[in-house]
Amino acid sequence: MNSNTLNRIGSTTTTQVVCAVVFCTFSLAWLCWFQADLLMVAQHVWSGGQTHYNRVVSPLAITFALLAIQQIVFRTTGLAKRTHALTYFPSMLLLAIISDINPQFSDYCISSRWWWITPLALLTWGLVVWVSRLALPFDNSKVNTGFFSRRVWGNVLQMVMMMLMVAMLSITNAVAHYRSHVEVSIMNGELDEALRTGERSSETDVHLTMLRAYALSLKGQLGERLFEYPIVGHSDDLLPMMKGRSRVVLLSRDSIYNYFGARPIGISTMNRYFDLLEKDSLATTAVADYRLCGCLIDGRLDDFAYYLPKYYDVNQPLPKHFREALILYNHLKYNPSLVYKDDVMDEDWNNFQELRDAYKSPNERKAVLAERYGGSYWYYYYYCANRKK
Repeated sequence: MNSNTLNRIGSTTTTQVVCAVVFCTFSLAWLCWFQADLLMVAQHVWSGGQTHYNRVVSPLAITFALLAIQQIVFRTTGLAKRTHALTYFPSMLLLAIISDINPQFSDYCISSRWWWITPLALLTWGLVVWVSRLALPFDNSKVNTGFFSRRVWGNVLQMVMMMLMVAMLSITNAVAHYRSHVEVSIMNGELDEALRTGERSSETDVHLTMLRAYALSLKGQLGERLFEYPIVGHSDDLLPMMKGRSRVVLLSRDSIYNYFGARPIGISTMNRYFDLLEKDSLATTAVADYRLCGCLIDGRLDDFAYYLPKYYDVNQPLPKHFREALILYNHLKYNPSLVYKDDVMDEDWNNFQELRDAYKSPNERKAVLAERYGGSYWYYYYYCANRKK
């Protein structure tokens, strides 16, 4: 065996090892971290709650299976030189398919677009493989045998392009990632992590709003911090699957309802549910802040002023959003049923009003107020509230 043959064998082996390392590193990182929470939720839906996605075992098992598929493709096509990376295409495609989860976490989680993307992608790949096999006998160019050979880095470039394909074709919905991570964090008792997730993003939905409200309530901060996050939906959306649209996947609805006192039967609205709990003396302390925050989400300040004295001594320190709502209520109502004074917050309210009056352009006014008062109930009431009619 001459030296040229040994060089080619050495270069081929290096290419295969480098491609395998690149693929395994990407697959494990993708499955262990970036997609782990989504896959945990998806597997729960697929299996009807019978199986669980393990952050260590599941990525290893999936990566091993994808490598086995690559080996079958390699043995079949014989691509071992400049286009060896192409043998990873079916595995990469399958990785993209299992990562493209319906953001609504419906019973059928994987997107239906794969019915036409998959055959088209495989047909295109098959044509490229056919051309590459025809060119194999003519690939006699001299190459370096080391890690820095042109053949190795040409294959690495192909792997990078396929990794970008996986990233582009998989789910990139930020809210779906937030929701799944928040729900997993709550399930694991990591409330601070749940509340840090997406806290600087303006993107949300009714499910994420409900999950954040639950996490804040568990920490005793619902009335203090709820409107620091973007809000979507109405008061009924704060509880899963009542009259509202929100739902949980991993968390148990019964455990959430037990947190308030009892599981509802045939009740469609949050207020009706809380009325019955209080009537039967089953309501827990969590009911108070939920009911009051529900009034604020709907913009029902009269109801808020009615319920607040039932739960709080208004002469004692109140959560921030409740103080903001009382100041707003007292300034909007000519004859308020509940009079409230707070010199510091009154001055802040006057500053809020001065900023509103200082800008004639609605968009400019909103932008300035969002920067200064974006985490206040005042900003929510004037610019974000979706009030019930």
